Amino acid sequence: MLEKLFDLSGRVALVTGGSRGIGEMIARGLVESGVKTYISSRKGEACARLADELSQHGECIALPADLAQMAEIDRLVAELGEREQRLDILINNAGAAWGEAYDDFTEGGWDKVMNLNLKSVFFLTQKCTPLLRAAATPQRLGKIINIASIDGIRVPDMETYSYVASKSGLIHLTRRLAKRLIKDNIAVTAIAPGAFASDMNRMARDQQAQVSQWVPAGRIGRPEDMAGAVVFLASRAGDYIVGATIAVDGGVTYAL
Repeated sequence: MLEKLFDLSGRVALVTGGSRGIGEMIARGLVESGVKTYISSRKGEACARLADELSQHGECIALPADLAQMAEIDRLVAELGEREQRLDILINNAGAAWGEAYDDFTEGGWDKVMNLNLKSVFFLTQKCTPLLRAAATPQRLGKIINIASIDGIRVPDMETYSYVASKSGLIHLTRRLAKRLIKDNIAVTAIAPGAFASDMNRMARDQQAQVSQWVPAGRIGRPEDMAGAVVFLASRAGDYIVGATIAVDGGVTYAL
């Protein structure tokens, strides 16, 4: 029974921002769970290298794209559609951060983050929906998992105004998409990561001992923590979770 609940073998997934950091953790977990996984990022060489590595454990294909550009979103979806007739799982992970003092915060820092973290997520999801509908049935739901942040729930000390606004917006967009797409047998959820070592979260990467002191669980997140949350939501085990955002943060959001 439990094996069937978490079984993802034979499914097809697209992971954006999949060449490094949290995206890599997710892609690795999906590939090792038997999912044919497409990874996309704007850095083509890094994307190809990781796809080659992960292909030793299953099926992983690189489809580089700069999702900050609408034309690139269209191209990515078209290339995916040429290769696949259906898509079971969409992981919207690609994102950007920007920190700047309030009095000096620039329009460029606002637009870059809001466009990639929010606008691009909506339009990529919209354009992937026909492929998701083609796979989804009442017995095997299609899954969309948006990667938000605990900074979209709580207020961080850092002056990352566009980042927190975009991630808070993504959490509510998740709810609105969930309300619309569950009618098509597609469940939309989100994960709000806490401290995971990545190029975006350099403090967690470079100062693990210091960061761990303010995490109730006493450590930063491990790759299996992120992979496990995604496998849960993407599998039959997560079918009755619709519109929710799960904080995967060692207790920072709800137990600090």
